Amino acid sequence: MPHPRLTGLGAGLFASAVMLVLGLLDRLLFDGSPVVFGILFLPVSALTALWVRPADLVTAPISVPIAFAVGVVPIAGGSGGFGGQAMAVVTALAVHAGWLYGGTLVAGLISSVRKVRDMGRRQRAGARPLPGRRPAP
Repeated sequence: MPHPRLTGLGAGLFASAVMLVLGLLDRLLFDGSPVVFGILFLPVSALTALWVRPADLVTAPISVPIAFAVGVVPIAGGSGGFGGQAMAVVTALAVHAGWLYGGTLVAGLISSVRKVRDMGRRQRAGARPLPGRRPAP
């Protein structure tokens, strides 16, 4: 499994691009099924939180809802120009908020666990005495 380290912006772009492609594929193959889209959103959220750099962990739970909004555009099904499409996207976001909250929760939990582990690792590394020095009495 690849182990990339994405910046905060890179993680947001990754999630948005993947969700847009998945939304287009969902519309093409499954006629815009919101359940299929929601199920596919959860692993994208997890991968985004796993692949972001430790310094940018806070961006994962912020970027995945934006990616959901980008990806829902192809399956929203609006008509009547820009206004109709915008209303369809807003309606789809409201109706499918459960998937949106679930993916955000997944990204938030993974990011939090990673941050706590990173802080513990740094604390243990800082508590070790330097080589060649005696520990303080």
